[in-house]
Amino acid sequence: MKNCLYNSYIVKGMEYKDVFFVVTGPTATGKTARAVHLAKAIGGEIISADSRQIYRGMDIGTGKDLAEYGDVPYHLIDIRPAGYRYSLYEFLEDFERAYDDIRGRGKPVIMCGGTGMYVETVVKGIKLPPVPRNEALRAELAGKSLEELTALLKTMKTLRNNSDIDTVARATRAIEICRYYEQHPELKALTEPHPMENALVIGVEVDRDTRRERISQRLRARLDEGMIDEVRRLINDEGIAPEDLIYYGLEYKFVTQYVIGQLTEEEMFRQLEIAIHQFAKRQMTWFRGMEKRGTPIHWLSSTLPPDDFTAHILTLADTHFSDNKDN
Repeated sequence: MKNCLYNSYIVKGMEYKDVFFVVTGPTATGKTARAVHLAKAIGGEIISADSRQIYRGMDIGTGKDLAEYGDVPYHLIDIRPAGYRYSLYEFLEDFERAYDDIRGRGKPVIMCGGTGMYVETVVKGIKLPPVPRNEALRAELAGKSLEELTALLKTMKTLRNNSDIDTVARATRAIEICRYYEQHPELKALTEPHPMENALVIGVEVDRDTRRERISQRLRARLDEGMIDEVRRLINDEGIAPEDLIYYGLEYKFVTQYVIGQLTEEEMFRQLEIAIHQFAKRQMTWFRGMEKRGTPIHWLSSTLPPDDFTAHILTLADTHFSDNKDN
């Protein structure tokens, strides 16, 4: 993209205020850099769709790379303390506030992140109305094992991840929510898909071998940057319990296990490296599932130069939404 064309996109930026851009893909594909370049071209702001970057002090392990944003405003990063257990319900509330704020100021919105559940739920327009506590139901479920609660929950909904069943309390709450929606079908309807018509989902694509190489290189770089010291600080200075860090998985699970003496440094590195590769595969499985469930993802190669990558996105936006207007 030549400078004159790039400048024309800056001038035209306000034309894209009604498009909801989504930049997603598996880990280690360079999503943030792509989203930032797009934001600079159209004067947009970024909403993070990363389930771990919301936590303050968890910087290196989550790859926040805040310097990469420059002067581009970002949202939903560093909004909860480390050790907190954030929910999809909270994310949707926080997302809606940020989205309405950015749109209200006439700016384009770009959501960037690889947490597939967050991305798909937003793009499909799924709402999660507030659900009050049901003390009678909680008394009925008290004493049941996590396995029993999981089996009951499976009769009420399809489990696409383990977030609802990682503890007895969360499983109980999930059952409480399902029961409430059964009793209030008008609210249940809000939890069904109502796809956002202005969403344009871009996937950053990288071949498997390159992705694996990038993951290994990035892991070594994060360790060199002080990821082990970051975990020690969270435990020793911030008072975060090791089991709470282990809950977050990946870097925080394995580095914490090393810090508290459960793994050697070599074991930590190798097990973490394998876990991140497996995580990337699960992410791609989710994104392919999104496509099968009706969400189009426009995959663009991570090898494209930044200007070309942004030009492709804006061409897709121009084509897609002008076609929709014609229809």
